[in-house]
Amino acid sequence: MPLNSMTGFSRTAERHSGSFSWVWEIKSVNGKNLDLRCRLPAGLEGWEQKLRQLAGAKLGRGNLQVSLTLNRQQGGTTVQVNQEVLGQIISTLNDLALSVEAERPRLDGILSIKGVLDVVETPTDEDELAARDQALESSFQEALDRLAAMRAEEGKKLEGMITEQLDRVEALAGQAAETADQQPAALQARFTEQLDQLLGGAKPVPEDRLAHEVALLATKADVTEELDRLSAHVSAARDLVALKEPVGRRLDFLTQELNRETNTICSKSSSLELTRIGLDLKAVVDQIREQVQNVE
Repeated sequence: MPLNSMTGFSRTAERHSGSFSWVWEIKSVNGKNLDLRCRLPAGLEGWEQKLRQLAGAKLGRGNLQVSLTLNRQQGGTTVQVNQEVLGQIISTLNDLALSVEAERPRLDGILSIKGVLDVVETPTDEDELAARDQALESSFQEALDRLAAMRAEEGKKLEGMITEQLDRVEALAGQAAETADQQPAALQARFTEQLDQLLGGAKPVPEDRLAHEVALLATKADVTEELDRLSAHVSAARDLVALKEPVGRRLDFLTQELNRETNTICSKSSSLELTRIGLDLKAVVDQIREQVQNVE
């Protein structure tokens, strides 16, 4: 099972049940936890908790935006005359007819007055609602499956990129080890040259004292431990990538450790070549961290 991305999109085809039709949409981006934000039609607000449970059974992390577009087909509404409003209008017209000479109003004119006609939804029987709700849940599960498949496909690409970047870290660490082995000799040569310039032909420093000072400098500049830990972190990252479970948080922690060791190597460097390798390492680790931010 490859890594899973937290980025994806899913949209179902229009579904029907009785007089109802609907479409589910789910958008997913990276997040620290699994978080759902739902946009549901009036009357279905109580579905949010159910949707969270269904999503939690299939997805580990991510910020999800869920929307449901629900329509009722023609025939689901009826037009009724509001007898109370109509009676008030007719009574008012009769009173006005006693004091104002005017033609009697036409029926279409009366019916066009706001409030005379009401558009009322035809009551839905319980069996139709139960069938609709079951179909709604089933199609939401299908939308989740499609989203999970897209996240898995994106995860394959992430796995390939992260693996290549880990290979690059290992290669650069090998170069750093070779360069670091040459640091003591380079330190001694530079230290001796600087002493000669300072002393200006005076009595040279005893060899044992010179060796002692160079040894201190070499110890401060030694990056063996950092390179060993770097190698261990890369190995741990490869093991995590191979696991069949969400590992994004643990990978993120490892990238922080990789970055810490890389910064220390750069700070201890006493040669331009090791500094260059350290900066290249830092660039690759930053790329890994950017990719890991999207791993479930």
